[in-house]
Amino acid sequence: MKGLSTLAVAGALALIGQVTAAPPELPASPVLEKRAKPTVSISQGSVVGIQGPNTETFYGIPFGEAPTGSLRLKPPVRRTSSIGTFDASQIAASCPQFFADTDSNDLIAQVLDAVTGLPFFQSVLKVSEDCLSISVVRPAGTTASSKLPVLFWIFGGGFELGWSSMYDGNSLVGNAIDLGKPYIFVAVNYRVGGFGFLPGKEVLADGAANLGLLDQRMGLEWVADNIAQFGGDPDKVTIWGESAGAISVMDQMALYDGNNTYKGKPLFRAGIMNSGSIVPAAPVDCPKGQEVYNTVVKAAGCSAAANTLECLRALPYDKYLRAANSVPAILSYNSVALSYLPRPDGKVLTQSPDLLVKQNKYAAVPMIIGDQEDEGTLFSLFQSNITTTSKLVSYLNTIFFHGATKSEMEAMVDTYSPLITQGSPFGSGLLNEVYPGFKRLAAILGDLVFTLTRRAFLEITTSVNPSVPSWSYLASYDEGLPILGTFHGSDLLQVFYGILPNDASKRIQSYYANFVYNMDPNDASGGTNAKSKVLLPWPQWSKNRQLVQFFANYAGYLKDDFRTKQYNWIKEHIPALYI
Repeated sequence: MKGLSTLAVAGALALIGQVTAAPPELPASPVLEKRAKPTVSISQGSVVGIQGPNTETFYGIPFGEAPTGSLRLKPPVRRTSSIGTFDASQIAASCPQFFADTDSNDLIAQVLDAVTGLPFFQSVLKVSEDCLSISVVRPAGTTASSKLPVLFWIFGGGFELGWSSMYDGNSLVGNAIDLGKPYIFVAVNYRVGGFGFLPGKEVLADGAANLGLLDQRMGLEWVADNIAQFGGDPDKVTIWGESAGAISVMDQMALYDGNNTYKGKPLFRAGIMNSGSIVPAAPVDCPKGQEVYNTVVKAAGCSAAANTLECLRALPYDKYLRAANSVPAILSYNSVALSYLPRPDGKVLTQSPDLLVKQNKYAAVPMIIGDQEDEGTLFSLFQSNITTTSKLVSYLNTIFFHGATKSEMEAMVDTYSPLITQGSPFGSGLLNEVYPGFKRLAAILGDLVFTLTRRAFLEITTSVNPSVPSWSYLASYDEGLPILGTFHGSDLLQVFYGILPNDASKRIQSYYANFVYNMDPNDASGGTNAKSKVLLPWPQWSKNRQLVQFFANYAGYLKDDFRTKQYNWIKEHIPALYI
């Protein structure tokens, strides 16, 4: 399995590579150098940014006090003190990261731990616990009277890794300008891993659950208070995320039983979810959550402490980081059976998101939601011993769904054919079976976590709020890519960066720009002289359960009824699928 291990390491590093690229340097120009640096005055001081050819960028504006010392593992505290004249020309520091299990004997984890621990890697990230910040990108020449719509970005990374500066919004804003739909891009930094989503009964009793979601919410509140000074309209905010960021978008809809108001106004009016929606989850103090907490406490040397949570708060940063990262990571055998994720706490997230949506306890706003065709391939590279049906059932039962019975897992697995031709990457025939059972596991993980869960989410929201529109898609623009197909996260290259300037990139960015302006991807009104291409009409999902399917050089329609047998089983057994 040496070749497979190499492939898995390469895949893992590729995923990290997607999220570690520093913002591109802006081209030097004598004209640009003579311009005054863009400066915005807010209630706490002045923010001085950096001038680009057609954009102005303000990195790392603090919105919360440093969550260190006694504030570690506590809800965010709003920054109210003066920031003076703040230099926003440097990329924002990242919150502490969780790339790999520090105690693992697995080769992949050891390689990732070694690579990400290198001084160069750490210096690029500018890792710091003092990381609660907002970055803003706006079109050059924007003034406080411009009142442009706002696109609020929440990064992904399995709630374990990620930071705002990994996604530079300059290309997005530049493309929006070219499309005649200029908007303001905002990216929020939030705590991840054991700093932002530590579970356990001690955490629940302390009111310290779901801190990363609270960071995101405070970032939205900062936008409501300050974005007008940057030329944005706080009444026209669309929240957008990918992967864990998309799940966060759904969770922001569900926070406080759907109350998304601040100072009497909604914090957002629409949402976009790339690869993520509801994640049925057991409470913060569930057995799995408690096991994570106990593991961290033991690794930290705090087991004998009278108050283990206060012991964790008092640890030196490096020691707590290694303890928090001693549990299984996303880039490991445990895959998307995450150690850290949002869990119901009875207050912030009062119940599992699937229950909140069914009870109409969420902010029902127009939304776009969709998936990559092969969501599960990237997360199935690490389980080369899962080569039989019985091993697959045991893996899902013991690693993922502790509340399910063995017979339930057998029934679910039985809905997925063991034939290589039926697995993911879909449509690849007899190719890409990197180990016996790889394509079957990839199909299952992709459907359970992303693709078919999306359909269930749409079905529920359409039932409880039939008048609120939604649009859905399936991306197949990497069709034919060996092993991975159109894999999870590949939309970052297509949609966010537009690195591949093909039909899919241009088309999706046009739809999104329309949506940011009009809460309808088909409505091209508003903005300036639009240069957007003629788009395929995108039907609302509720009309005929129809998706737009994006290929590299064209788009078409797809009925959202594929894998019906598997979907029906999932829909009828959601309580067994709590993670």
